[in-house]
Amino acid sequence: MEKAARPYVICHMVPSIDGRIVTKPWNLQDEASAEYERTAKTFGADAWIIGRVSMEPYAGKSKVPKRKSSEPIPRKDFIAKRDAESYAIALDPSGKLTWKSNSIDEEHVITVLTEEVSDDYLAFLQERGVSYLFGGSKTLNLKRVLQKLAREFGIQKLLLEGGGKINGSFLAADLIDELSLVIAPVADGGIGTPSLFDAKEGRAVARPLELISMRKRKADMLWVRYRVKR
Repeated sequence: MEKAARPYVICHMVPSIDGRIVTKPWNLQDEASAEYERTAKTFGADAWIIGRVSMEPYAGKSKVPKRKSSEPIPRKDFIAKRDAESYAIALDPSGKLTWKSNSIDEEHVITVLTEEVSDDYLAFLQERGVSYLFGGSKTLNLKRVLQKLAREFGIQKLLLEGGGKINGSFLAADLIDELSLVIAPVADGGIGTPSLFDAKEGRAVARPLELISMRKRKADMLWVRYRVKR
């Protein structure tokens, strides 16, 4: 079977009944978090992707040393490992994550950068064995990023688990194929708190959805899946 030009993207999230996604204040049962992980595993995804802020607790803190060499590092993708069973992907345009390791629970790390990052930072990633891709010169072209993930790593199914801005950017670019919501039994009611999709101010292009399934899960969670219509 011919490989797809980009991965199939499933946005997998735990929102409140009113679409908010900051779960810490809700005091959910441990079983609720377990339901999120259990449902995620059913997809058999090759990788998951989140933004810099969400990735910081996983990356750890380290120091980026000053290079001894003054030779410029070409802005070419660096592939440290192609045959991992699974990948953890960070969208980090400015190169701020200071990785302690090149893996998260045995999942190989790929970080997505712009060409504006420093040579010191690229040398640091190479020394750590962290793969990196360039998604654009100054801003990320998400379609291009997905194409590279498929081409360079063979990633065919990707879980998008970002914050509202990242999810919203994927939605605006029409790069989400499926929406998987493990809805928490909570009404948040917060004004100005992050929601599932926060692409831009005002009205955005609405994406019609088709219901795939709806199932009650443990801890009063409701798992709803939609396919994005095209």
